[in-house]
Amino acid sequence: MSDYITTIGLEFHAEMKTKTKIFCSCPTDFAAAPNTHVCPVCLGLPGVLPVLNKHAVELAVKAGLALNCQISEYSKFDRKNYFYPDLPKGYQVTQFPLPICKNGWLEIEDAAGQAKKVRINRIHMEEDAGKLVHSGDNIGNSDYSLPDYNRAAVPLIEIVTEPDISSADEAKAFGEKLKLTLEYAGVSDVRMEQGSLRCDVNISIRARESDPLGVKVEIKNLNSFRAVHRAICYEEMRQAEALEYGEKLIQETRLWNDALGETRPMRSKEDSHDYRYFPEPDLPPVIVSPEWVREIAATMPEMPDQRVNRLRSELGLSDYDSAQLVAVPALALLFDEAVGLGAEPKMCANWLLGDVARLLNPDQPLPFTAADFAALLDEVKSGAINNNSGKEVLAEMFATGGKPADIIAARGFAQISDSSFLEEAVAKIIAANPQPVADFKGGKQAAIGFLIGQVMKETKGQANPNMVREFMLKALSE
Repeated sequence: MSDYITTIGLEFHAEMKTKTKIFCSCPTDFAAAPNTHVCPVCLGLPGVLPVLNKHAVELAVKAGLALNCQISEYSKFDRKNYFYPDLPKGYQVTQFPLPICKNGWLEIEDAAGQAKKVRINRIHMEEDAGKLVHSGDNIGNSDYSLPDYNRAAVPLIEIVTEPDISSADEAKAFGEKLKLTLEYAGVSDVRMEQGSLRCDVNISIRARESDPLGVKVEIKNLNSFRAVHRAICYEEMRQAEALEYGEKLIQETRLWNDALGETRPMRSKEDSHDYRYFPEPDLPPVIVSPEWVREIAATMPEMPDQRVNRLRSELGLSDYDSAQLVAVPALALLFDEAVGLGAEPKMCANWLLGDVARLLNPDQPLPFTAADFAALLDEVKSGAINNNSGKEVLAEMFATGGKPADIIAARGFAQISDSSFLEEAVAKIIAANPQPVADFKGGKQAAIGFLIGQVMKETKGQANPNMVREFMLKALSE
């Protein structure tokens, strides 16, 4: 591939987090029984009139603000005409020449670790199509497919980049950054496994000495960033091999087969005029006044880059810890709440990125509060329990939602800090282990670790290790 230059543009479809569809009051809940969330409007029956969902407009503006776009004061809807069984109207209501947002950007790191701005051409609103439920694993091995129109007219935004991406790694990095940004902004739940965030890739390659861009190929409906990365790598090699053998590439749409790890032809690539766009006659233009934009902007939460900078500059976390926390919104929220309740930032980050991240189920809410988590950290920091006991308490908090103090009392995890008891335990271990004692007094410093370990074993791990070490050194020096 060193002889070729890759040019990539991405298109993302994100379902917006509204309770109802974009032009009717049908619910947008996921996984309902087929064709139960439908009405004459979203089925496109004759004589119905759509009404635009105001919340969908507000979320589209939020997406534009989060992605540094210009918000259009005037935009409008159009009809995109094409036939497919999951499109009950025979056309899709979308925005074509006048989108609600345009001229944005999102910053990623390139292969050299340098900041790179990927320009965003536009964000436009549209309605989703339904889905086909195949009798087999996919459309290729199915005897029949049945349409489910529950998803029809769920509100979408389509985010279209400029062709500024030059590798599979950059495409994956952009997708992950976009997903995180939309999640923080509250625009979409971005559940790729459920189809609420989908990606299309436009890719071409050209020889380094040539001026014009190569022939664009579109890869449709990629539902994971791993698939995006693999599909781009495959398509780069396929196109390069074709050019090496003198084959003529054609502009087409291809589908990614994840099991086989290859793209396959779907259809020739349409141009915009093939869709016979015309203005949607049943919807008025969308007017977003500057005052409304300011109102929406006032509700914007802290974005990922802002949060990383705050954790680093105000709370002293490392670049790595800050980025890792912010990459999981549930952890970032728990961190802020726990630190606000008095938890020490570095200790809190270590626990969150370690045991909490390991136990966290992203599909379920936390079974305990930030106050409970902060209380657990305080028990460990104060020496009331040791670190290992704290990990066991955390695991039980995840399993039962119990309070740290109750779990500590029930499990007998309270750390032993009684001076008289610990001095007796140290004396007992010294008397029972003359050889390690002699080794230590002979200059083998590591022997004290064995002796301290014996005290911890004797006390079932509940002795205060710092006090044990202090008493052990004092006893061995006598």
